[in-house]
Amino acid sequence: MMMMMTIKRVLFISIFSVLTGVIFSQAKDFGIWYGVSAEHKLIKNLEVDFSTCIRTFDNASKIEEAFFDVGLTYKFNKYLAAGGSYRLTENIENDDSYHLQHKWFFDVKGSFSLENFSFSGRFRLQERFKTYFKDAEDKVPDFHGRYRLTALYNIPSFPVNPYISAEIFCPMFKDSERRIDKNRFIGGFEYKIVKKHTLEAEYIFQRDYLPHISNMNLISINYNIKF
Repeated sequence: MMMMMTIKRVLFISIFSVLTGVIFSQAKDFGIWYGVSAEHKLIKNLEVDFSTCIRTFDNASKIEEAFFDVGLTYKFNKYLAAGGSYRLTENIENDDSYHLQHKWFFDVKGSFSLENFSFSGRFRLQERFKTYFKDAEDKVPDFHGRYRLTALYNIPSFPVNPYISAEIFCPMFKDSERRIDKNRFIGGFEYKIVKKHTLEAEYIFQRDYLPHISNMNLISINYNIKF
């Protein structure tokens, strides 16, 4: 009982701390992310996933990137899953034009539940290919390791469930000025509209460290479908 009270207290404090970042952070910009995702079970333990998203910046007045991705996820059991996906992205670059990028992801995911809490973690290996080359380094694919932890509270007999999440981005397979070059702190909730239809709304504080420190406040809205 004492352990559950402690977990609830930590979760509440964490959500409050993340959300108050909107007020107290030194963010220079604001953006909104609009997304739709879908999951479909192909065979036992194997799912195909689709998602598309538009991300804005400059106080949500301009599109920074738009992407579509598709992937497969295999569930070994209720605790462990792995998958891979491909993303086709169009990003605004330094010439103020949009250029294609190609990204590959490999994910390992773990999760478990404790009473009304759900905890999950994900390691993602990301490889990116650019088509806009400002210098010679841009021609070489870059790799990141992404580590994410999430805690969700399932409110009994209520369609809204709050959660918090944190993710760090670590450059891999090359020399870098920093071991971590980006992080995200997230507070949000999922709303179960009807069976297999869910709406997620999040506040995200994102900090990029390279080429210089740049902060953003983000609102993310995502509609999820399972079919």
